[in-house]
Amino acid sequence: MDMSPSTIRPKLTARGVNVFYDDAHALKQVDLDIRAHEVTALIGPSGCGKSTFLRCLNRMNDLIDICRVDGDIRLDGEDIYDPAVDLVYLRARIGMVFQKPNPFPKSIHDNVAYGPKIHGLARSRAEMDEIVASSLERAGLWEEVKDRLDAPATGLSGGQQQRLCIARAIAVRPEVILMDEPCSSLDPIATARIEALMDELKQNFTIVIVTHSMQQAARVSQRTAFFHLGDLVEVGDTDTVFTQPVDPRTESYISGRIG
Repeated sequence: MDMSPSTIRPKLTARGVNVFYDDAHALKQVDLDIRAHEVTALIGPSGCGKSTFLRCLNRMNDLIDICRVDGDIRLDGEDIYDPAVDLVYLRARIGMVFQKPNPFPKSIHDNVAYGPKIHGLARSRAEMDEIVASSLERAGLWEEVKDRLDAPATGLSGGQQQRLCIARAIAVRPEVILMDEPCSSLDPIATARIEALMDELKQNFTIVIVTHSMQQAARVSQRTAFFHLGDLVEVGDTDTVFTQPVDPRTESYISGRIG
């Protein structure tokens, strides 16, 4: 049986996705497949629609009154915009890590336990402690915080806070993790830690990252999608997009002539 990436059913599919903010047409007829257990990078100049598209994938745009989303987006073949979809459950399956670390004003332990508590994933305190420990372990933070789980999360460094937010996202056992410029407020050392972490996490999760850094996209992703002025211009294997882009706009962006 051929299990090359092209024959594996995508984890997420988008077809004919349009997004409007009032009369502004922010995304135009986007078709994109997101493969399981890969990192897909969304790149392009500011305002090109990459973060707007990312927020379509877990319906975060629903929170914006003037925003309208048309088209078809499916997770494992299921329409995520079906009115019957439970948004709380959807956002557990498709977690999100934001640009700025946003830990809750609670302890390190309670930040990670928050989601599992809501979703009833632990039957006992011991089970909850196990979920918290394994999530922090997977997020590469356990060794640094294991002796101060009751300390406030806001006392962690920026890079640690972002890894805590990743631990919080994976604690509810999502299938997909969306990352919206997760390293833009971090120093190079913290950024390198998060990038190494993405490489490990893709074994268990499907990751979609918006990044303004082409170097980061080249380092962490297997596939790259280039957006420009609301259009999905080009998508393909990262190496190909960066070394042999098909569209002149991609070439211009990568070589620094636009953006």
